[in-house]
Amino acid sequence: MKTGRRYVYGPVPSRRLGFSLGVDIIPYKTCTLDCIYCQLGRTPRTTNRRRSWVPAAEVLAQVRAALRSGRRIDAVTFSGSGEPTLNRDLGRLIRGIKKIARVPVVVLTNGTLLGRKDVRDDLEAADIVVPSLDAATQASFRKVNRPHASIRSARMIDGLAEFRKSFRGRIWLEIMLVKGVNDSPAHLRALKRAAERIRPDRIHLNTVVRPPAEARARPLSPARLERIRAMFGPRAEVIAAFGKTGQAAGPPGLDEDVLATVGRRPVTVDDIAAALGRHRDEVLKTLSHLLERKRVRAVAHRGRTFYRPD
Repeated sequence: MKTGRRYVYGPVPSRRLGFSLGVDIIPYKTCTLDCIYCQLGRTPRTTNRRRSWVPAAEVLAQVRAALRSGRRIDAVTFSGSGEPTLNRDLGRLIRGIKKIARVPVVVLTNGTLLGRKDVRDDLEAADIVVPSLDAATQASFRKVNRPHASIRSARMIDGLAEFRKSFRGRIWLEIMLVKGVNDSPAHLRALKRAAERIRPDRIHLNTVVRPPAEARARPLSPARLERIRAMFGPRAEVIAAFGKTGQAAGPPGLDEDVLATVGRRPVTVDDIAAALGRHRDEVLKTLSHLLERKRVRAVAHRGRTFYRPD
């Protein structure tokens, strides 16, 4: 039975993946972590329980329709508003999408459940896995990620290292650095040792660029990130700003498309225009209409305006 819910969004411009078709298979803010930097806000209650959260057949039907739409899609990415490995149908969904897509299937994960063999087995089917590793000690893990009580950073690192042994695809390890929280020299050395165990194909260094869950989550400067990049070695890079050109315009009627894009993460006018292939002025008019109806709200962060659901 169809639920009427949209499980697919975008394609949205990604700094790493080009135009990425998002697949959201977890209820909003259902996560193993309550990260202080999360752009979606606080996690009301963390969980470690895997469930079949959404109808897999309907998800695959929506992906198929998006792939046939004629819009530019460079990757299909499991991401969105929760931790995708909490869905126990993840492996089935990845394999189903690979049968119909000619682009890489990517999973963005916080990596917390990779200590479990069933999760590692599900992720084996992906082309690219992008796990996070923000902490190399339990004390730092609690400060920056605020995990579910059952989750330990040591087991998470062990799981990532074990996954590397069998996974034939690419692993891009993302490290989110928060000023004064997980960026001390001693902790950076511990993170580097953990990354050497995991042996990712790339190490992506990131910092707080969108409105965070906690105001105290502050970014590192570009100069500091560059020094840390040099410390991590040739596989490391500071994630650059998205630089691809726009795509062909999508269908008319922007309200629902804009709401779907805004509902996944805070976005700027330019983010929305690039994702939907529409002129910036069209997007501004639609946002003005949605603001008047209190469907979205504007949030100022470091001199930029982001839009999120009201």
